[in-house]
Amino acid sequence: MRRHAAENARRVIVPWMTMNGADAPAEDGRIARFGGDTMGTTWSVSCVVDAGEAQERIDVIDATIRAVLDSVIAQMSNWRADSATSGFNRALFDSWVSLPPACFKVVEAALNAARLSGGAFDPSAGPLVDLWGFGPSGRRLRAPGPDDVEAVRRRCGWSRIELDHAAHAVRQPGGASLDLASIAKGHAVDAVSDALEEIGIAHRLVEIGGELRGEGLKPDGMPWWVEIETPPGDGAREGTTAHDLIALHGLAVATSGDYRRYFLDADARRQMHIVDPRTGYPASHALASVTVLHAQCMLADAYSTALMVLGREAGMAFAAREGLAARCVARTPEGFTESVSPAYAAMLE
Repeated sequence: MRRHAAENARRVIVPWMTMNGADAPAEDGRIARFGGDTMGTTWSVSCVVDAGEAQERIDVIDATIRAVLDSVIAQMSNWRADSATSGFNRALFDSWVSLPPACFKVVEAALNAARLSGGAFDPSAGPLVDLWGFGPSGRRLRAPGPDDVEAVRRRCGWSRIELDHAAHAVRQPGGASLDLASIAKGHAVDAVSDALEEIGIAHRLVEIGGELRGEGLKPDGMPWWVEIETPPGDGAREGTTAHDLIALHGLAVATSGDYRRYFLDADARRQMHIVDPRTGYPASHALASVTVLHAQCMLADAYSTALMVLGREAGMAFAAREGLAARCVARTPEGFTESVSPAYAAMLE
């Protein structure tokens, strides 16, 4: 389904919701807010607590959130030499590297997303991302040459990586490098939300770098309303971008866009940070952003990246096949044009 976004300037998405009286938040509850920096971006959490909640309880909530975020970084950050994934990246040829259970779960999910997307999402493509100036090596002033791209691309390939599920181990085929940046942030949202559930926080909204997951309701009985991220005008006619409001009740949302991180090459072309692992070059098409709604923020994060690589036509076909609720926004000379998957369209009805 494709339309100019201006046709519906404001729309509301409400997923199927159930909640009995025992699950509803206390009417005299209040929203406690937390926030900070993590994973190269910011995080925020809003949750419902009792009106007279003791400071000790607030401190426990804050400490729980920070402990989860620190654990994700320690296991999955390529910017830390002592992380679990960095250890795998340094491992010798044909060695099996044991990973912490949470890290192994994310690697497993990443490889499955790679398989389903035909390699449009690839957790082994970190060296390509780094080559283009969006990794630990830092920004570059000019695009790499074809020979450099091909040499690095030969080191990548998700299908080279094998898993031992019983041992939570990953085989290093030689020169492979795991980069979970396009899925770890979503996983962190899920992990924080689950940790809050475990300490009795039933009503919460967790956000990291614009990726969100909401559970339960606010004290006034309303869901956690958020506006789906839309790209800036960037030369397109003003007022052509739809603004969708969604009730995040048992639902997560992730958005990928070409406007977040990019550089302009010698021909003034935008080279975005999302690299197509199949070619070795930044994805190049008219898509400005992709938003995916999913029960798991980890998968919303991964699939929004995959669809951004695939482009509008192939991406919408993939979303329809996998039953993903997805919205693509593309640039045209007349403004933005959106395409939505059947699952997304159903939420609008």
